[in-house]
Amino acid sequence: MEFKSVIISKRGGPEVLQVIEKELVPPQSNEVLIKVQACVIGGTDIAMRYYNYPGVPKIPFVPGYEIVGTVQEIGSNVSIPKVGDRVAALTTFGGYSEYIYLKPEHLVKVPESLDSAEAAVLILNYTTAYQMLKRVANVKAGDKVLITGASGGVGTALLDLGKLYNLDLYGTASFQKHELLNIYEATLVDYRSRSFVTIINQLHPHGLDFVFDGVGGAYIKKSIYVLRRGGLLVEYGYSLKSFSYFIKSLFDMFSGILKRVRAKSYGISVNYRMNKQTVLNDMTELFKLLEEGKIKPLIYKRIPLIEAAEANRMLENGNVTGNIVLINN
Repeated sequence: MEFKSVIISKRGGPEVLQVIEKELVPPQSNEVLIKVQACVIGGTDIAMRYYNYPGVPKIPFVPGYEIVGTVQEIGSNVSIPKVGDRVAALTTFGGYSEYIYLKPEHLVKVPESLDSAEAAVLILNYTTAYQMLKRVANVKAGDKVLITGASGGVGTALLDLGKLYNLDLYGTASFQKHELLNIYEATLVDYRSRSFVTIINQLHPHGLDFVFDGVGGAYIKKSIYVLRRGGLLVEYGYSLKSFSYFIKSLFDMFSGILKRVRAKSYGISVNYRMNKQTVLNDMTELFKLLEEGKIKPLIYKRIPLIEAAEANRMLENGNVTGNIVLINN
């Protein structure tokens, strides 16, 4: 039996994504074979295509940062999970595929009642948002928070969780996306027509408590100017096409201008390597919140796996609010 995967065939735009077929073989003794149900398209995938992401495998490779799927077969040395279990994993690579082989220690059980696409959105975007809010910033009700790039996958997750935690939310997004984002009860600023620095300084002359910046570059210095003395800037974004731009952003962030505020950088891949169990625990907590109806991931579109190139093109064009999810029926 053969199965389909989507590979990055060379460095470049969405057109470099190609569908290939491989032979489906039994898992090794310490592996689990999973039939993928859903995988989210993300900015990291775009960065990987341009080969501007740390630790990118040698081309060709299968991208895809996270999956939700069903266990089809387990290796001889695997006892948990069981065949038929629904599981999730932060994969970093390999998610654009009908099937994937993973080690059991990377898997988290997914409640059967959850929608596969919504559950998949929690793995990277919501876990990133949750960890930044709870483990990095330790926010509390009433804190004044700005989210740059609020219409993206992590941005909408921050808004959703921020609403749950009763934060005083502000977000930057183009005007045409404001209607969709109004569900989060945030004050939205059209970054294309007005300076969010001016608007927020008028509303809060003494500054905000936190900024979660998913854009980087010039937004770092702008973010500093809306923070109160001792406020915290959490940086997690960088140019999708330039890792050097990310390095420059970090340099700017930790330069002398930050003497009046605090700054931290967050990356889920690094945190997963250092504190894997906290990531897995937080994923489980998020699945519980979704099951209880306390959060609701914003899905822009569900697209068949084999149309991954078109999904990437949509995301890269910048008109997406929320998340695009690849579906494998």
